[in-house]
Amino acid sequence: MARKATIVRKTKETDITISLNLDGTGVYSIKTGVPFMDHMFSAVAKHGFFDLTIKAKGDTEIDDHHTVEDLGIAFGQALKKALGDSKGIRRYGEATVPMDETLAQIVLDLSGRPFLVYHVDLPKKYKLKEFDPGLGEDFFQSVANHAGMNLHINLFYGRDVHHMLEGIFKAFGRALDQATTIDPRIKGVLSTKGKI
Repeated sequence: MARKATIVRKTKETDITISLNLDGTGVYSIKTGVPFMDHMFSAVAKHGFFDLTIKAKGDTEIDDHHTVEDLGIAFGQALKKALGDSKGIRRYGEATVPMDETLAQIVLDLSGRPFLVYHVDLPKKYKLKEFDPGLGEDFFQSVANHAGMNLHINLFYGRDVHHMLEGIFKAFGRALDQATTIDPRIKGVLSTKGKI
């Protein structure tokens, strides 16, 4: 079974195409129109071993918010579609990743029930070039909502905002790889209910 999906999302604010292969090798081509998100998606693909292609245009002349939020929506939809009926997946994933002085943790459950816990304390009114780091929460909220993911993000400590976000995205890739991996011991879905 090919665990792949392509999602096209077009609105008056954005035009996004995402292709995702859960059983890839970490090959990626990312062009979101938001350079920092290109960098973050590259980390997710590389550390999650996902093949990922993203082409996006948005109204970034206003700000990055619409593009980042819609990227989260489209990525969440692609993940849900690629998982199909979720048979055989490990479902849960956890990764704690150091990034120099930063330590970030992701714990997730591909339960079909969206929920985000975001324990990330970033400096207020700080920008990475033109990117607002606060958009990270909007991105992950959109992913959780549209993938049906219970997602807990904990930033234990850090100093450099770039490192903080990069640690989070790398941990997300690793945790997602763990949760989406097929385990031959699992018959059907990993739930006592018999359904996710």
